[in-house]
Amino acid sequence: MSTIKMMPTGHLKADPGNYRKEADEPELGHLGDDLVCRGILVPLLARPDGTLIDGWRRWLAAQRKGIKELPVIITDRPEAEIPGIRMATVFHKADLKASEKWQALEEFKRVHPESGMQEIAKLLHIDPSMVTRLLSPSKCTLEWQEALKEGRVGISDCYAASKLPEKEQAALLTMKLSGASRDAIEQAGRKSRKANVPAVRMSRVRCMLPSGVCIVTSGEKLSLDDLIESFAEAHKEAKKAREQGLDAKTFQAVMKDKSRKG
Repeated sequence: MSTIKMMPTGHLKADPGNYRKEADEPELGHLGDDLVCRGILVPLLARPDGTLIDGWRRWLAAQRKGIKELPVIITDRPEAEIPGIRMATVFHKADLKASEKWQALEEFKRVHPESGMQEIAKLLHIDPSMVTRLLSPSKCTLEWQEALKEGRVGISDCYAASKLPEKEQAALLTMKLSGASRDAIEQAGRKSRKANVPAVRMSRVRCMLPSGVCIVTSGEKLSLDDLIESFAEAHKEAKKAREQGLDAKTFQAVMKDKSRKG
């Protein structure tokens, strides 16, 4: 028999037998923001003593946001049945396919044409760059879109193709369907873009963001593509530093040391 009731977040506890052992902190932050905004849409599942069977990430996210109570389905099924219940909650979960997420966002944009990337990301509590990637098939040819729906290409492949004019996307699709890796697709796309765009190069680029933050990049003859790749690398390194618990000052010192070592 099962009942559902509100339980204090602090009364719940993790099960040592939980299949999940790690949780991505930034993702927990996004999930927590969504829980605060919309509430707990799906109850957690627990034993009568509060030991969680399903909902560990929601519980962690709720703690980080100071949510005091959570809706919990309490089951008193025999202990021998718990492993089967836990497996059922894992094996019968199915995330939306990449093509389905793309179409869902396109439908949202159709209903809310005034919403930009930042607004959609804020609504979904995800990174704006993820919205850009998920919507990238809309800038691709019908052949790319069909290949995505059929599972023959991924969102990252579509994102690489979307940076090129439609007339040049066919060659990339042929490459991908012939077995080329995502990195190879990206490299081919960069090569094509460089061939079509005059490379204006500068030794110092000052980028003032709408937030008021100013990013200054210096180097030897930097093109816009060089900037894009450099920003992407810096973003990746900064996220890694945050996961390691570094602050901005320490991160700066670590990157300086890495550049010296080459």
